[in-house]
Amino acid sequence: MKKRYLILVLIVSLGFITFLDRVALASLATYIKADLFLDKKQWGWVMGLFILAYALFQIPMGNMGDRRGHRSIIAVLVVWWSIFTFLTGLATGYYSLLIISFFFGMGEAGVYPCISGVIARWFPSTQRARAQGFVWAASRLGGGMAAVLLIGLAESAGWRVVFYLLSTLGILWTLAWLSFYRNSPAEMKGISTEELSETGGHSSIGTKNVPWQQILRARQFWLILGMYWFYVWGSTFYFSWLHTFLAEGRGFSSNEVRIAAALPFFLGAFSNSLGGMISDRLSNKHGLKFGRRAIGVSCLFLASVFFFITGITESKLLTGVYLALGFGIMDIMLPSAWAVCLDVGHRNAGAISGAMNMAGNLGGFMCSIMVGYVASSAGYNAPLFIIAGMLLVSSMLFLQINPEKSIVNT
Repeated sequence: MKKRYLILVLIVSLGFITFLDRVALASLATYIKADLFLDKKQWGWVMGLFILAYALFQIPMGNMGDRRGHRSIIAVLVVWWSIFTFLTGLATGYYSLLIISFFFGMGEAGVYPCISGVIARWFPSTQRARAQGFVWAASRLGGGMAAVLLIGLAESAGWRVVFYLLSTLGILWTLAWLSFYRNSPAEMKGISTEELSETGGHSSIGTKNVPWQQILRARQFWLILGMYWFYVWGSTFYFSWLHTFLAEGRGFSSNEVRIAAALPFFLGAFSNSLGGMISDRLSNKHGLKFGRRAIGVSCLFLASVFFFITGITESKLLTGVYLALGFGIMDIMLPSAWAVCLDVGHRNAGAISGAMNMAGNLGGFMCSIMVGYVASSAGYNAPLFIIAGMLLVSSMLFLQINPEKSIVNT
């Protein structure tokens, strides 16, 4: 087996763990809010501070991975957030949970930009969207399993025990990562000449200095940031508010929440794998511009439609179906969005994808706060219409992105 496929197993498993840990907080919202006496607005801030930290540290962590190598940086990040996963179980009230949530988000911030950097170094361009798709598919499986497994565990052992157990997964993964991964194909023992040629044998560190002046002058860069800023309003609803919306906004029982909250993530796992393969196939046949745009524009538009029609139905069954389809279709787009950063960023892919994810999660921070306040005053349907509009704008911005035009000179 080629070495890069073993690396893919590692980063795919990391994708699973990141979202199992992240969505655990949203999955157990009912129990945490009741135990710590939190209202909707306070919960919006708890989830919002995680996203804010997640946003602010995207560029520094992505840049650090590009400059110092992803082996050590990813290891430090995983250990960091595993510690704060454990500390989440020790939270005593609103303010302690706010602080822990912020530092938890800081630890998870750099993982996906660094994973993009790993893919850029280890996979040829024709396999990158597919690799991104597998990673994001695993993240969705993690999010789905959070609802399926953790709610029942919290009911039997308490929500605090869940976070104690989750913290051990990251530590175990880090040991496996450090024992196998190397920062470049050229450093990997036992790699074949054929694979070295396929990967290009990149040096262990991308660039000593990211050319930010050149990047910031590129219209492409701002289109990517804008597209993702509007898109993450949609994903944030699922990561931070879905479980609460189902329980409080539609009256779902605990068992119904467990099923309905898991379905979008399981469908998203399939969608990410499918989206990566379709994007690479279309790109190979019709060029990167058509391959990336066709997926991004159509999926974001359809996701907007499903958010809108969810807001005008009170049926539990249709709510579950529309939300699952909306997330699943939206996730078909995700590998293309991240592959665009690799297409235009090359060795600075970690920094550019970090900037994109930072911009997106700044939008997510605003969305998390917005849902808490709007739901308190106007009910849970109103935020869905706002999010539908944001996704429509994201679709229009994706139409203007040209992945065949590099942001930096290589």
